[in-house]
Amino acid sequence: MSLNIVLIEPEIPQNTGNIARTCAITGAVLHLIRPLGFSVDSKHLKRAGLDYWELLDIRYYDSFEELLNQHDKSKFFYATTKASHKHTDVKYTEDSFLVFGKETKGIPEDILNSNKDQCIRIPMKDCEAARSLNLANSVSIIVYEALRQTDYQGLR
Repeated sequence: MSLNIVLIEPEIPQNTGNIARTCAITGAVLHLIRPLGFSVDSKHLKRAGLDYWELLDIRYYDSFEELLNQHDKSKFFYATTKASHKHTDVKYTEDSFLVFGKETKGIPEDILNSNKDQCIRIPMKDCEAARSLNLANSVSIIVYEALRQTDYQGLR
């Protein structure tokens, strides 16, 4: 079983490339929900992921509902600045799905409203000008907390 990272309509190829590299070195599966804001042939995407692409398990979906239908028994967590639970307050499993929204808008409100108890946030300074962390950094923080909780299964 593997941890799962879901990006809903990512917009910036460098972020997705960095996240792909994190997935490759941790054994996490990367799930990308279309439409993507870039071509998967983008040189920026390839460069950010370096030579890790052959180590990556990457899957594509035409909608978030398609992903949910294929993994309807799985445990999902939704990263948002609007959550009341910190990312360290929940119990992750080795096959949890960690869901992140697009860089400019986050996860759609209807998804967040339907899953309030599974929404998580990374603590940040209480300042209106500091709206959110970079997507790739947010993924890394939460991935490593999930891995810590599962005793870094499969990693050395």
